Amino acid sequence: MRTSHLHTIYESKAGRAKYLALAIGGLVGLCPAQPASAQATHIVRLEMTPDQEIYRFVPARITVRPGDVVRFKVSSGGPHNVAFDPEPLTAEGRGALNAAMPNRSGDLSGPVLDRSDAEYRIVVPALPPGHYGFFCTPHRAYDMRGELIVVR
Repeated sequence: MRTSHLHTIYESKAGRAKYLALAIGGLVGLCPAQPASAQATHIVRLEMTPDQEIYRFVPARITVRPGDVVRFKVSSGGPHNVAFDPEPLTAEGRGALNAAMPNRSGDLSGPVLDRSDAEYRIVVPALPPGHYGFFCTPHRAYDMRGELIVVR
């Protein structure tokens, strides 16, 4: 039976400590430290205040980094959706944002969410830093809008 160099080192008491140190060192090398810009998850509620019938995103402004996850979740007042304003987008930014939006109902527009607790998730693509407006198509006339602030 062939034994490895590490197995031979393991045979002595001092060797076991070295073996353990080597094994832990190898595991640490396989698990690199998480970067400072680790992926974060942001929850944005889509709601209507019943007393005043105000439709809104809560929070209306969120600061994100590329790779972060944004979960748009219906709280009340549906149906809702999330659509991004095409005006400030370059062709490249528009393509990246469309690609990041699963099950789109149109250009820069997510599907209609018609039940409470329904949610729509996007992973923020590699957009240049800046402000990206979004709105709810069914409630655009009620000024239901928000802003994605992308930072690096």
